[in-house]
Amino acid sequence: MSDLPQVPEPARYSTPATPPPYGAYPTAPRTNVLAIISLVAAFVMPVVGVITGHIAMSQIRRTGEQGEGLAKAGLILSYVFIALGILAVIAYIIFFVVLISASEYSNSDF
Repeated sequence: MSDLPQVPEPARYSTPATPPPYGAYPTAPRTNVLAIISLVAAFVMPVVGVITGHIAMSQIRRTGEQGEGLAKAGLILSYVFIALGILAVIAYIIFFVVLISASEYSNSDF
């Protein structure tokens, strides 16, 4: 039995970790990149803002990154801009239908 090497026992007390140097702060968790893209894309291409916003929310829940507020803002703005775009298209269609029917009414023979 004396042929087996002796494994040293681990130290029971260790020295405390040295604090970071003066002025150094711990880094904050990363902000999800897709959340930022969602907010920016909401103004340019709202459909892309919706897609990236939902993906960002999924990643934030899974990884714990920062940026949940950015992703929510991107989603809300994207949905609002899409709804305003749809309303504008409907208003244009109604305007031209009324314009065409009014011109036909004024050109009809009585």
